[in-house]
Amino acid sequence: MTEYKIANGLAGKVAIVTGGGSGLGAAIARTFAGGGAKVVVGDLNAASGEKTARAIMAMGDQAVAVTADVSISGGFAALAKAAVDGFGRLDIVVNCAGYTQPLRPVEEISEEIFDRLFAVNVKSLFWCVKHTVPHLKRGGVIINIASIGAIRPRSNLCWYNASKGAVETATRALAIEMAGRGIRVCAINPSLADTPMTREMLAGKDEAIIDELSRTIPLGRLCSPQDVADTALFLASDQACYLTGTCIDVDGGRSI
Repeated sequence: MTEYKIANGLAGKVAIVTGGGSGLGAAIARTFAGGGAKVVVGDLNAASGEKTARAIMAMGDQAVAVTADVSISGGFAALAKAAVDGFGRLDIVVNCAGYTQPLRPVEEISEEIFDRLFAVNVKSLFWCVKHTVPHLKRGGVIINIASIGAIRPRSNLCWYNASKGAVETATRALAIEMAGRGIRVCAINPSLADTPMTREMLAGKDEAIIDELSRTIPLGRLCSPQDVADTALFLASDQACYLTGTCIDVDGGRSI
């Protein structure tokens, strides 16, 4: 993994990364650890979270995996406790855990899918604030992973797009409220990324749809997990100390 060790000033900092077992979250967790942070890897899938934590420790860095459902209070409480009890502090929280919907017309989406979308993608931010803000010191950072669909929706993803729009609005509102405490809040809007969640969304579709979707992006490819991880690394660092409420489009030009 040539991208793993990245020179950056996260030394001595402690980060929680939700959804850290795979996809974007795993890339962010590894990249933060490579930059010197101690990482709490949160994931609903225990085996996936442990896999990421072991990969980090194999490189000589520090991590712990916590099995957590971030859509409920106890999930985020466990993550905050692991950071403070295990590493003595908390500096960075990345809300990367997400849920998607099948690519289908809005009237075909069930109430169960709708409720889970908003529980994982939006209510998790509510629990994040409740359980982590009391531990974040001045200079702390919250990074929310939204989606380019928040500002440029694709058809047949209505409620997913809407949930990510809520994440972007919450990011800006939290940035205003947290500024007085010295806590920055930013978001990243990836375009369609090459992750297990994207494959789940496209389940049952012809593989050619990936090429078709890639052609809608000016740079001609899907977003990679490392594209997002590198942006998160910058936002978490002191190099971004004057950025808050910022929502960065990591989209290969799709929002142009």
